[in-house]
Amino acid sequence: MWNAPPQQRDASPRMNLRREALKRRARKLIGAFFLFVLPLVWALLAMAIAQGRIAQAASIWQWAYYVVAGLGWVIPAGLLISWMEKPDRT
Repeated sequence: MWNAPPQQRDASPRMNLRREALKRRARKLIGAFFLFVLPLVWALLAMAIAQGRIAQAASIWQWAYYVVAGLGWVIPAGLLISWMEKPDRT
């Protein structure tokens, strides 16, 4: 097998597993887990930062931080959802 020409080496089952993408069903399972965990972790981090740094800031900076921290998780979640919904390769 190791002495085979390159075109035969690439056709090995091990190489095919690496090239094969996740199926849509698997992506949805993984994505659902991360969509559950993402807001929890995001909220905990936002609260920790707000408690330590933002509490002493001026009210305009506090307001800006809470808007960004409150809506900031939407972008990663949207990217995750678009990855989950990609059609399978044929």
